[in-house]
Amino acid sequence: MFRLASILYSLIATTLAGTAVIAVLTIGYDTLVPILIAAVIGAAAALPISYLVARELYNS
Repeated sequence: MFRLASILYSLIATTLAGTAVIAVLTIGYDTLVPILIAAVIGAAAALPISYLVARELYNS
């Protein structure tokens, strides 16, 4: 299950981090610090999400 979660993390993290960066840029924060914070938050949020998705796929 860890391997499946790792593969899913690579997809989910880039999606969430990219979405967060686009949201921050849309709001008007165009400096480095807010963009990096949004990317880190998106990558961190992907950890539990990828675990939950992997668990659901593994159990079904």
